[in-house]
Amino acid sequence: MRKVLISIVIPVLAVIITAVTFVIYNTWDRHRGYLVDLDIKAPPEGRVLAGFAAMKITPEITDTWTDVKGNSRFMPEEGDTFKDITGSGNFDAVWLAGFSNRKAAKGVHDDLWARAMVLDDGQTRMAWVALDAIGLFGCDVIDIRKSIPGDLGIDYAIISSSHTHSAPDLLGMWGSSRIRSGVDPGYMDLVKRQSLAAIETAVQGLRPAKFRFAVDKENAAPMIRDTREPEVINPELRIMQVMDLECGTTLGTLVQWDNHPETIWSRNLMVTSDFPHYLREGIENGIWKGDSLITPGLGGIAMHVTGNIGGLMTTSPAVGIECSLTDTVYFEPSFDKVRAQGLSLAQMTITALNSSGIVEIETGSIELRARTVILPVDNRQFRLGAAIGLFSRGLTGWMRFRSEIAFWKFGPASFLHHPGELYPEIADGGIEAPDGQDFNTGPQEIPPLREIMPGHFKFITGLSNDMIGYIIPESQWDAEPPYTYGNERSPYGEINSLGPRTAPILHSEMKRLIEAGKH
Repeated sequence: MRKVLISIVIPVLAVIITAVTFVIYNTWDRHRGYLVDLDIKAPPEGRVLAGFAAMKITPEITDTWTDVKGNSRFMPEEGDTFKDITGSGNFDAVWLAGFSNRKAAKGVHDDLWARAMVLDDGQTRMAWVALDAIGLFGCDVIDIRKSIPGDLGIDYAIISSSHTHSAPDLLGMWGSSRIRSGVDPGYMDLVKRQSLAAIETAVQGLRPAKFRFAVDKENAAPMIRDTREPEVINPELRIMQVMDLECGTTLGTLVQWDNHPETIWSRNLMVTSDFPHYLREGIENGIWKGDSLITPGLGGIAMHVTGNIGGLMTTSPAVGIECSLTDTVYFEPSFDKVRAQGLSLAQMTITALNSSGIVEIETGSIELRARTVILPVDNRQFRLGAAIGLFSRGLTGWMRFRSEIAFWKFGPASFLHHPGELYPEIADGGIEAPDGQDFNTGPQEIPPLREIMPGHFKFITGLSNDMIGYIIPESQWDAEPPYTYGNERSPYGEINSLGPRTAPILHSEMKRLIEAGKH
């Protein structure tokens, strides 16, 4: 009997020990003790140097495949086949992030980029990299920071993602099944190396600069829908053009807009940055109709960064996009629709910079603050994803993630960075406490963040230095029946959020960060 018990207990213990070791390995803190606590006061205003660079992060598509049923998902159980170009014996797919898993890329429509801006006011040198990516976890952002050589003099680096739904999976959620990561370590390494190369190149190109700020307040409104009540939209294009002070040429142009880059929609299998591709092309090279130049470009390197896109801000097939060059209105997803949208945004950007409302400065200084924030992981699926290694990021304690926020002020503008997809009512107002909410509470995330930000031009950029999913007002949290606004089922959002405590914590910490400069 004893031998029988031993023969049972030992294997069971071995399985338990193996499972515990597996979970510990998957959740160990990749950067133990890492902490950001910056508070840099602005020096007296003076000349500011600026540099821009753009490095490709386009994946190589090797193995091809046949989509038998045309459902845009690789499903060998339904007859889908692949051609083993690499000779590995496996389907070496590039799994596209967004919408659903099993989306294997069939080709490249346009290049993906790591585009960098570096600013130096003589005391502080900061870098900002904008990636064409679904998002990047904080531990991967820290990897990039730790790779930056000390002699580059970078005091702080911000890494933002556009959240395009047609770029490779960098988070793990969109592989060949729901429990298999779609992240290719080789591609992840490329993104990190090219982000560093973009920073290095931007530093090498630093020039004395002048800055022009502009905003288009409403012309982009018809291109966006908020698909979840309450409907809150901020259609503004916020713009900063950086020019060489000595020769007057454009070094770079930063444009922020609050919308998902997913206009090409869910059936697309081509790698693309979506509308930011045509937005940047139009700004840099101008807007053409055939061989005729309609609007001259600005030159330099254009950067698109994503604002507050929770809710969710999107250009769905129900939204028509008018092409001013052909007088055609596109509803169904296509690259013609994406092109029309991107070029329209480019036209709005160029027009705004030629308007009377611009503000131009030739001197300035940087005020910068950044903080590490610890957030609870209440989402059970996220907990499971961390435990099984679907998400390659560590924990800083029992089901807690390290994340980060940042705020900086420069001239007439201020910039706030948060790590996810913020519901716009947290930024701009309009939070409600509808019947059916899961918590008996009124609006918690008040006042609106943009209301307390200083300056005339207020940029709030999401998916910065981390990706944590949706940031939902606590009073609008709705995972359990009865559902808000008379819905028959739970609205989308909660399933891809850390939990209901995320928004109140982040709002409080960002408010504190903004207001710290007043003391």
